[in-house]
Amino acid sequence: MSNYELIYILQPDLDEAALAALNEHIQQIINANGGQVASSELMGRRALAYPIKRRHEGYYMLVKASLTQNTITEIERSLRLSEDVLRHMLVRVDEQQTATDVIEETSA
Repeated sequence: MSNYELIYILQPDLDEAALAALNEHIQQIINANGGQVASSELMGRRALAYPIKRRHEGYYMLVKASLTQNTITEIERSLRLSEDVLRHMLVRVDEQQTATDVIEETSA
């Protein structure tokens, strides 16, 4: 298994219960397919750089996990089918440096 960071943007008109339910659904997919969730963080509602599906804002969710290939396939299928997900990106994290470390270095 390799370490990954999954970030996805959700519809801005969702309530707290719907956000929690979607996050729980993604975590269940990861656990059911042999992955392990290290952390999950709601990054809040933020403005988008450009409109996506006529939306100018969205809720950002960050999930750090160890995933297998079967898990990756199932997560991406589920995210593509969900109408509440505007965009998603799954990135493999280097063992020596995480993506959040790279962001912190470039902003400094």
